[in-house]
Amino acid sequence: MFRSVFAVALMIGTAAPALAADTIRVLSPTWPGFAPVLVAIDKGYFKDLGLQVDLKFEDDRSNVMAAYARGDIEADMRTVGEHQGRPRDENTPGIIIGTIDKSVGGDGVIADGSIESAADLKGKTVAVEPNIPARLLLQLELKKAGLTLNDLNVKEIATADTVAIFADNSIAAIGTYEPFQSQALTAIPARNGKLLVSSKDSEIIVDVITARQDDLAANPQKYVNFLKGIYQAIDLYKSDPEEFIRRAAPHYNLSEAEVKEILDTSLAYTDLAESKELIGTKDQPGTLHEVFDTVMELNLENGAADVKLDAASQIDPGPMSAL
Repeated sequence: MFRSVFAVALMIGTAAPALAADTIRVLSPTWPGFAPVLVAIDKGYFKDLGLQVDLKFEDDRSNVMAAYARGDIEADMRTVGEHQGRPRDENTPGIIIGTIDKSVGGDGVIADGSIESAADLKGKTVAVEPNIPARLLLQLELKKAGLTLNDLNVKEIATADTVAIFADNSIAAIGTYEPFQSQALTAIPARNGKLLVSSKDSEIIVDVITARQDDLAANPQKYVNFLKGIYQAIDLYKSDPEEFIRRAAPHYNLSEAEVKEILDTSLAYTDLAESKELIGTKDQPGTLHEVFDTVMELNLENGAADVKLDAASQIDPGPMSAL
């Protein structure tokens, strides 16, 4: 998921090149939700499986799509919603093969204390950056009240400006994410701010792992091993979080305490068992299919996507089923 606050120019894994069949080049946002890949590299989990994984950070979605189109990468990690975004259609490189984490509080909508529910936002000014998870969460909450984004005065912002914008009394609510979410509520006490909508109450913000369809077809075992290494790292987090955090923090230029806070309050890693439930099998699709369809509808409504994609064609359960 896009988190510009952590955007830094880092390059990971610059070992000597291996054969294409043994290498996976990955782009991901600069967000600790994707740290299991980095920890798996550091721990040698991929190497033990005969696989070289090179991960670089890229927060700009258009650059990722271009890299996929050029054949510069074999894998990407993003939210389901970002995966669906324009200019993707059924022929665009990248198919979902697994999940890695879910947002459980890291995304949300903060509001002035006078706002009791999403219904109270009708006709008011709400600030939110385009194509971030909070926008989807806001849409979903509005739908419950029989409203859409068209019933609001939507002001597009950069999420990093959340604190300054919340100081403006003309702004009734802001779609945002951590750490700006908590910072704004604390920094502007005069607004009696509240967390109106939170990803901890929703299942739609899921980070997925995607792979190039052509390379997946040519080297299926490579992606089985890729997933195996990732879930091994997630198991390390669950059994020894201190070691996991110690290894992850330097990759993000964050302190161990900062990484721990993010992992404790903002996201939850999906281990192999949960990922299998989400992905499902060819004969029995998992719960991610319903999430995909819900988010697809929201993205079409808000103009983030142009083409209605079918979950069955965008999720390949093959590698997960082989684990």
